[in-house]
Amino acid sequence: MGQERETGIYLKRNPGEFFDWRTFLTTVTLTAIGLISIYSATFDAGMSSIFTRQLYYSIIGLALMVGITFIPERWITNIVYILFGTNILLLIAVLIIGKEINGTKGWLSFGSFNLQPAEFAKLSTLLLLAKFISTRGFDVHTVRDLGKLLLIFVVPVTLIFLQPDHGTTTVFLALFIGILFWAGFDLFIIFILVATPLVVIFSLFGIGYFVLSLSIFAIIAALFRRKIWVTVLGIIIVGVAGYLSNIIVEKLEPYQKERIAIFLDPGSHPKKQGYNVIQSILAVGNGGLTGAGFLQGTQTRLKYIPEQWTDFIFSVPTEEFGFLGGLLVIGLLAFLINRSMRIAAASDSKFLSIVSFGGGVIILYHSIINIGMAIGIVPVMGIPLPFLSSGGSFLITNFCLVGLMLNAYRTQKLKKIV
Repeated sequence: MGQERETGIYLKRNPGEFFDWRTFLTTVTLTAIGLISIYSATFDAGMSSIFTRQLYYSIIGLALMVGITFIPERWITNIVYILFGTNILLLIAVLIIGKEINGTKGWLSFGSFNLQPAEFAKLSTLLLLAKFISTRGFDVHTVRDLGKLLLIFVVPVTLIFLQPDHGTTTVFLALFIGILFWAGFDLFIIFILVATPLVVIFSLFGIGYFVLSLSIFAIIAALFRRKIWVTVLGIIIVGVAGYLSNIIVEKLEPYQKERIAIFLDPGSHPKKQGYNVIQSILAVGNGGLTGAGFLQGTQTRLKYIPEQWTDFIFSVPTEEFGFLGGLLVIGLLAFLINRSMRIAAASDSKFLSIVSFGGGVIILYHSIINIGMAIGIVPVMGIPLPFLSSGGSFLITNFCLVGLMLNAYRTQKLKKIV
């Protein structure tokens, strides 16, 4: 009877009311910009196969996104454990028989097709976290439930860290903090979790920056009006982390220390890893207001930026279409992130609300870090730009995340009329 009622009402109304066209068209536009940028970055470089593969993945991803939009919520929740378990097995397999690229053993190779389990792990981990949090009786403030969340988080992160893929590990950290926030966890603790890496980064620039950043943290911490010993303990934790950062850096591998040195001063390694950052910054600057024109970017056309179609893809639209082109990309990403948050806030389904919010956090973190890498204000850590950077596993994962947002939107709209 309920199904007949839903179907009857659905047929009498415009089907478009149940589909979030704004989110869909934003995603399609970003994908198109990505394809144009990849084509330009690989133009005359003898690597047209990269564009062709990205085009195929885009078609597959779009189909998956639309398909996921119309899957009943209960079907998704019923396969969460299967998806997560399969992903864990793939992460274990990649450590044993995985293909190594750029020092990271993170791909399973099937002929010309490479699968990156770490990308899909973002999706499966998000789904399992959402399922557990939406379970009746869950309380994020209890040690038992918080411990279970940590276990779900730690298992895939540990396996990914062993590859080693430190960049993707930071994505999981951002996702976990975002999920804790949306689940109603203590804001002061979340503030400490967010502020600690910022103070650590500033401390790498010198003692003056360390003192300044810690002072700002202390002032903001005091505004939470917690017990004095709680506030002092938080300041001590963040202060110790910042103080120890330079000691820890000295114990890192040479290539890791070099990346940090490049972040602090790209010009210190102009002929090594710093070369990519310097050329990317030049490409962004060369674009001016309106850009050099499609296929006319100097840095892009002359192939000055190695593998520009991945980590430094943002420098392509900014060089060829200028500040306006870069602003368009940022604006579209910001709109997509905003849609994910709005959908999450409006959803009556706790599961879909968490999934939509978590998807937005993943896209937000990737966008901030990748664009920061391209303009030299964030360390290079191999974080791609959503829908623009080349990579099949990454692209399909992003399409799935948006598909879940569309699903949450559709489900909420249907609930309002039934």
